[in-house]
Amino acid sequence: MPSTSDPTPPPASGPAPAPASTPAPASVPRPIRILLADDHALVRRGVRLILDQEPDLEVVAEAGDGAEAIEMARAHEIDLAVLDIAMPRLTGLQATRELASLKPDLRILMLTMHDNEQYFFQALKAGACGYVLKSVADRDLVAACRAAMRDEPFLYPGAVTALIRNYLDRVRHGDETPDQVLTPREEEVLKLVAEGHSSKEIAEILFISVKTVQRHRANLLHKLGLRDRLELTRYAIRAGLVEP
Repeated sequence: MPSTSDPTPPPASGPAPAPASTPAPASVPRPIRILLADDHALVRRGVRLILDQEPDLEVVAEAGDGAEAIEMARAHEIDLAVLDIAMPRLTGLQATRELASLKPDLRILMLTMHDNEQYFFQALKAGACGYVLKSVADRDLVAACRAAMRDEPFLYPGAVTALIRNYLDRVRHGDETPDQVLTPREEEVLKLVAEGHSSKEIAEILFISVKTVQRHRANLLHKLGLRDRLELTRYAIRAGLVEP
C-alpha cells in the first residue's frame, strides 16, 4: 500500500546563498608609547602599574638614569618620556634638553618629589610640557600624559601659583610682557585690518596717511612673524581684539 505521507520536497535549485559578511573590526587606536626613567626600580614599578592599567598608555622602555634614557629613546619608538629630575650620570633636566633636540616631536613630563619653583622653571626651559609630583602621581600622572599628547601643559597647583607670581614680579619690575609686543597704534591698525578695512579706510578712521598704515602693517607682520592679512586676522581673534 503506497504511503500517504507527503514526499520530501526536492532541494531548491539555483546558487547557494552567500554567507553573511562579517563586519570588519573597528580599528583600535595605538596606545601612547612611553619611556619611563627613574633611578629607583621600586618607583619605576609603581609608576608602571599606574600607566599600564590604562588602555591608551603603554610603557615600552625603562631607564635607570638620564644617559640610559637617551639610549632607550634612540632604540625605541616613543611618544612620551616621563623623567625623574634627580638621576645619576645625566639628570632629568639634562636628559630633557638632549631628548628635545634629538626628537623635537617627543613630549616630556617631569615626575619628581621636588615641589620646587627653581626646578619647575628649569624643566619648562629645558623643554618639558608638564610637571607632576610623585606624591600625587596616582591622581595626576595619567591625566598629565593625556594632556601632553594633546599639546596641553600640565601643572600642579603650586606650579600655577609660581607662574602667576613670576608674571606679577616681571610686571612690577617693568619687564616686557606679551601684551606689550605691539604699540597701541599697531594694535589699533591690527584690529581694523582684522575687521576688513582697507588701508585707505584705516587711514581715514585714524587720521593718518595711507603710507603710515602700510608701514604699521609691515611692522605687524615682521613683529608677529606672520605672512598676510589672513594670518593677522587669526592673530587678532586669538588676542581677543575681534570676535570670530
